[in-house]
Amino acid sequence: MHFSISKEEILETVRMVQTENLDIRTITMGINIQDCRGSDGSSTGRKIYDKIVQCARDLVKTGNDIEKEYGIPIINKRISVTPVSMVVDGLSQDEVAVVGKYLEKAAVEVGINYLGGFSALVHKGFTRGDLAVINVIPEILASTERVCSSVNLGTTAAGINMEAVYLMGKIIKKTAELTADRDGLGCAKLVVFCNAVEDNPFMAGAFHGPGEPESTINIGLSGPGVILNAVKKYPDVDLGELANIIKNTTFKITRTGELVGRVASRRLGVPFGIVDLSLAPTPAVGDSVADILEAMGLEKAGTHGSTAALAMLNDAVKKGGAMASSYVGGLSGAFIPVSEDAGMIDAVADGAMSIDKLEAMTCVCSVGLDMIAVPGDTPDETISAIIADEAAIGMINKKTTAVRIIPAPGKKEGDWVQFGGLLGRAPVMKVNSYSAANFIRRKGRIPAPVHSLNN
Repeated sequence: MHFSISKEEILETVRMVQTENLDIRTITMGINIQDCRGSDGSSTGRKIYDKIVQCARDLVKTGNDIEKEYGIPIINKRISVTPVSMVVDGLSQDEVAVVGKYLEKAAVEVGINYLGGFSALVHKGFTRGDLAVINVIPEILASTERVCSSVNLGTTAAGINMEAVYLMGKIIKKTAELTADRDGLGCAKLVVFCNAVEDNPFMAGAFHGPGEPESTINIGLSGPGVILNAVKKYPDVDLGELANIIKNTTFKITRTGELVGRVASRRLGVPFGIVDLSLAPTPAVGDSVADILEAMGLEKAGTHGSTAALAMLNDAVKKGGAMASSYVGGLSGAFIPVSEDAGMIDAVADGAMSIDKLEAMTCVCSVGLDMIAVPGDTPDETISAIIADEAAIGMINKKTTAVRIIPAPGKKEGDWVQFGGLLGRAPVMKVNSYSAANFIRRKGRIPAPVHSLNN
């Protein structure tokens, strides 16, 4: 397919990069590893390692070359693989742990930032491989730096696997405990989904879905700073006009991502997959989704009106991206992580943003409760109940929702966790003190909603 970009677009992109924090957040190569099963953990791990190194040996160099040639920062080069539980069925937990270590070894060898796909899809129940992977997630996330995990435990079509919800509360707490010396950092590499997508390039939730080709290149965009500057230029326009401004600005951002993706695809000899045009914030000042909401007229993100403002932003971003590319995918919209967004951090610290308000806002944005720090003594069942609430929002509304939560060991409400880099820092938030334990312990499955019967 022919793809061109005008001189004027190039100059405008240069300005966005230089003054508005525009970057390509990630080039993520998806790799199918279903053909890598061996007789045991070591042989399976070695086959996976060999395939990753073969497929991705030029990924980082290609990304660096494109960055230099086009002047567009590419922050991360990443890999996603087929959910590991699909490959290791029948292996013991110890053998599955060996496979996890090989994933880390492969990530180090090719020089990527993160590797996603130590994952299980359990929305209707568990295979032996699913349980083996889930049970060794804490060990793998504590003993590796680059491996990321995800578990999908609900869909609109299947309902919610409450056995998995119950189990993941315990897995998250154990992961936090094993990384207590790093404020529970392991939990920042673990996300629990409802309606997970197969082509998501963003960590920690990226995996190479069963419907994907042998290999693919997916692009994850950033751009909150660009949208923020556009909104600030028009302080008096009505919201309909403002939505058009955001839409047109997103169009330009997405064109940049499409260009990078197609160049990378051609050079690597791998099919171009999708552009995920999610506004992915960073802890840097001026690169915040919360700041965009405040530029729209809110005194502080989290106050009344925040959900409406975010809904408009998310919709305009999707419309602008859909105009710019025929291959928009992933999650696409606006992320609202706490620790990774300077404005969100301030909103929580100032008492304007609560977990309850974040939950309401996730009804209209990409994903869900993201990078939320809670007290380390939060009960397992409370973590599970938070997951269940987000999964219910996703199931009923036919959208992807997720939870990436850190029960920070030894920390209480008002303390801070420090992760550094793109993961940032966050104040420990208050959780409801009343128990949901008896509800969570019922387990079973929450049935799919009636609109799942559409056919």
